[in-house]
Amino acid sequence: MKICMIGTGYVGLVSGVCFSDLGNDVICVDKDKNKINSLKNSVIPIYEPGLEELVKKNYKARRLKFTTNLSKAVRSSNIIFICVGTPTKKKGIGADLTQIYSASNEISKNINSYKIIINKSTVPVTTGDQVEKIILKKNKKKLFSVVSNPEFLREGEAIRDFIYPDRVIIGTSEKKPSRILKQLYSPLISKGAKFLNTSRRAAELIKYASNAFLATKITYINEIANMCEKLNVNVEDVSIGMGLDNRIGGRFLRAGPAYGGSCFPKDTKAILDTATKFKTNLSLIKSVIKSNENRSVLLTSRILKLLNNNLRNKKICFLGVTFKANTDDMRDSSCTKMIPSLSKRGALINYYDPTGEKKEFKKVKNVNFKSSIKSACINSDLIIIHTEWNDFKSINFKKIMNNNKFKIFDMRNIYSYEKMKKDKINYFSIGR
Repeated sequence: MKICMIGTGYVGLVSGVCFSDLGNDVICVDKDKNKINSLKNSVIPIYEPGLEELVKKNYKARRLKFTTNLSKAVRSSNIIFICVGTPTKKKGIGADLTQIYSASNEISKNINSYKIIINKSTVPVTTGDQVEKIILKKNKKKLFSVVSNPEFLREGEAIRDFIYPDRVIIGTSEKKPSRILKQLYSPLISKGAKFLNTSRRAAELIKYASNAFLATKITYINEIANMCEKLNVNVEDVSIGMGLDNRIGGRFLRAGPAYGGSCFPKDTKAILDTATKFKTNLSLIKSVIKSNENRSVLLTSRILKLLNNNLRNKKICFLGVTFKANTDDMRDSSCTKMIPSLSKRGALINYYDPTGEKKEFKKVKNVNFKSSIKSACINSDLIIIHTEWNDFKSINFKKIMNNNKFKIFDMRNIYSYEKMKKDKINYFSIGR
């Protein structure tokens, strides 16, 4: 099939590359000329394991193309995916749909035959209705169908999630686009993905409801971890015991920092905004957002306590600063709150992350990027394991440190408490 992906961000690029790898002809469109030129030279703007190899393979096979010419891309395609950003509005908590509507306007000018127009961006309920209205201004209804097809890609696992999805959601009440899209996704359905055809609004809500629920699980176990610390109980025992119940499941029941990234923070806020518009009270999600926002404050207070409430000239090392492992995404990482807060209190901070130096900290006083784990840790009073990269799972701290007075705050519970105690290391973790 001939596919156009509008937007080469995380969703658009990964989905476009994977569709091309399934044998489709894909054109990825972006208005950023530098990004398109980079992609043509296999320079990938995001960190995602395996993506560079797939880009090179399919670009060489000519199944994958990159362009800034949206008009030509739309005209030459049968299926058009809108994969642009839907960030939180600068004022308010709702999703900013400027890019969605802009893309819809451009599509409406270039419909020369029947097109299936798909919102793959995460959008509030009724956005598909608005997109349809925009396109109807210049085109007859028989020339297009507007469909919702939410993505469920985890950063760091996106290629696997695309190829082996739990489900494929197609939101449309029209038989023609449903039949064509089922055919498009047939290689994935044949591998076990469940195909679900719903109304367009239901598909839009499924995405938000899913992310809000996962955010709730993370927040819930973080609060249980707080209780575990008071009761001298290991939160990992609690997580495992809960997760063995098939109705609950163990995924996303791992205590740690606040949730972050490109989805959970903005999507929990956006579903609240939609609820307000439709006069519905989502009090549980309100509590989740508030608890998550307080999480970084709580962990910062814990750091202060570990250093006897005096951070002046104390040397702190952060191992990992991205919101999760296997991504370079810094959006809403709890580090972006904790590090500046610690710096203001006089701490001297080094950090190391496998994805390199971060622009978020370049202007923060006394914060320095180090090119290795050892150079970041050495001479530290406190080492904080913030992100669960594999690089941090087997460090011989005794070997790399030149003093015996350092402490470790393991925010991901990577290490065994018993082993650290045996090695006579001052070790602290979450909920244990």
